[in-house]
Amino acid sequence: MSQTVAELSYPMSRTKPFNPPDDYADLREHQPFARVRLWDGTYPYLLTKYDDIRAVLSNPKFSCEPNREGFPHVFEGRMVADKADRSFLRLDNPEHDRLRRMVTKEFTVRRIEQLTPRIQQTVDRLITQYSQLPYGSDFVEHFSAPLPTEIITFLLGIPYEDHHFFHEATRIQFGSKSTPAEVRKSLDDLFHYLDALITRKEREPQDDIVSRLVAEQLKPGHVDRLTLINIVRLLLSAGHQTTQNMTALGVLTLLQHPDQLALVKSNPEMIPAAVEELLRFSSVLHVGARRVALEDIDVDGKLVKAGEGVICAIPAANRDPKLFPDPDKLDVQRDAAGHVAFGFGIHQCLGQVLARVELRVVYGSLFERLPNLRLAVPFDKLRFRHDMFVYGVHELPLAW
Repeated sequence: MSQTVAELSYPMSRTKPFNPPDDYADLREHQPFARVRLWDGTYPYLLTKYDDIRAVLSNPKFSCEPNREGFPHVFEGRMVADKADRSFLRLDNPEHDRLRRMVTKEFTVRRIEQLTPRIQQTVDRLITQYSQLPYGSDFVEHFSAPLPTEIITFLLGIPYEDHHFFHEATRIQFGSKSTPAEVRKSLDDLFHYLDALITRKEREPQDDIVSRLVAEQLKPGHVDRLTLINIVRLLLSAGHQTTQNMTALGVLTLLQHPDQLALVKSNPEMIPAAVEELLRFSSVLHVGARRVALEDIDVDGKLVKAGEGVICAIPAANRDPKLFPDPDKLDVQRDAAGHVAFGFGIHQCLGQVLARVELRVVYGSLFERLPNLRLAVPFDKLRFRHDMFVYGVHELPLAW
């Protein structure tokens, strides 16, 4: 292995908070299949070309199961959480499709459209509450975190008042610095909480997703209790974490690009396209989608051998100039619909329809209600989530 390759450690650091690591563009041009070194001394491939990444994520010969030999684990603590995960997110077909179908009907376009008035009411209430807070109040704490958490807990039938517990569990289980012991303890606590929730739903079912899963899947024996706990855990985590960070980072991105914000303000019909461009530009899932080859596979002339891991750099794919000209420029008039911010293939985000609606409602309402929204601190004082699996800002103090 060459010295140059051996020095490429992953994850790589960003030098500009809105852009992926500088290495990605160079690798995409000169070494789109690059060996990178992980914390445990393993050397999976890092893929940085859009076409290669889509090819891998849509190929069933690349497994997403984290207990397979050669699967690339990016953080030691995260490895513990991944290996404990028995939701469909960490399973290959046919079991992936069987379990995913149990919840697909809950996140259809029709279901989410019916939910839109509630999302709008929640956004309106949070804007009103936020506008009454002192100058410089944290937008993350008072708006972008509560919004998706309220919506997903409502859908699942989980008490919103327990949100501090969920957010702390997410912080530990997705933090790059969390120890294996901390992750195990957090997982145990969350599993016990969800087990008790399922027991309550067995006894007193309501009109919510967990109650329906208990009645339609657990009781007839289509799914065991531990797998159901994992599915609910996945829906809870994915339902608040990514949208929380995309909401805050998207607001900050528009504030730092006033020309693009002016376009959005002047033409509300542009908001859906602006959401897609912000998703492409930000790519908050900045730790790549990971797979391991089940057999020798040719990807665009490159042989990946059985048992070798690959990391698909989603932010690199979304900045590939082959598909997105001038990719480092935010352009809300761009057709960004081909981005892979929600992943690609059978494992792409189940809740992407919900996330899109939440983001459209936020960007459509926030700047109309608070037209003078601006940063309350110097930009260089912001703390970005370099230390987390999902990128964003830890706090966002704003004035209006």
